[in-house]
Amino acid sequence: MKIATFNINGIKARIEALPAWLAAAQPDVACLQEIKSVDEAFPRELFEAMGYRVETHGQKSFNGVAILSKLPLEDVVRGLPGDAADEQARWIEATVIGQRAVRVCGLYLPNGNPVPGPKYDYKLAWMARMQARVETLLQLEEPLVCCGDYNVIPQAEDAAKPELWLEDALYLPQTRAAFRRLLNLGLTEAFRACNQAAGQYSFWDYQAGAWERNNGIRIDHHLLSPQAADLLRDCQIDKQVRAGEKPSDHVPVWIELDA
Repeated sequence: MKIATFNINGIKARIEALPAWLAAAQPDVACLQEIKSVDEAFPRELFEAMGYRVETHGQKSFNGVAILSKLPLEDVVRGLPGDAADEQARWIEATVIGQRAVRVCGLYLPNGNPVPGPKYDYKLAWMARMQARVETLLQLEEPLVCCGDYNVIPQAEDAAKPELWLEDALYLPQTRAAFRRLLNLGLTEAFRACNQAAGQYSFWDYQAGAWERNNGIRIDHHLLSPQAADLLRDCQIDKQVRAGEKPSDHVPVWIELDA
């Protein structure tokens, strides 16, 4: 089972270009972030024509997440517990039925800037609610994949110039500590389980020639339960997508599970 995560930074042109990437990459499941569309306006027909089931948790003009799956989906859940008063669409989960059933959670974690301030407080509170949900899912002792744009730079080697991020919400000690608390639940960060090299990025800003200078950061992650980690075959970053026409500032990251 190939599971990809991709923040498409959803302008219409990028959404319409998605079928070409899907056809080339052939993920069984694609978790999308920043679809920036209400559910009714998302162009699901594009993807249904390719054999994907489409589940969205949309929001007008901002945020929004989706799961596209060629495999059957069961028990779709939109939003984290405690989201009743939260208008930001950032979490969707479903059980994917392959050779093994895998619970897949697609997420778009808040950016949190500027700091200090209410946006950073919201980021940390959202991470705490995510942790509580993951703790609940782990009790099922089943394969679990939490993937998406975490807006977290875990370590210095995950940024080309970490010194420039010292006061940014993506790299503050409190942010990285919250990310470590997730890992300490027993989760495995898939990319680092497969590749320990520095200089591996999933995001390049549109400004200051960041792509051309390879001034990137790695903020798109797959976290795996022990049962999913046992099934992990590979994890790769599709870096070449960033060189395409009107690209997102993120690129897809995918894992291959024996499931």
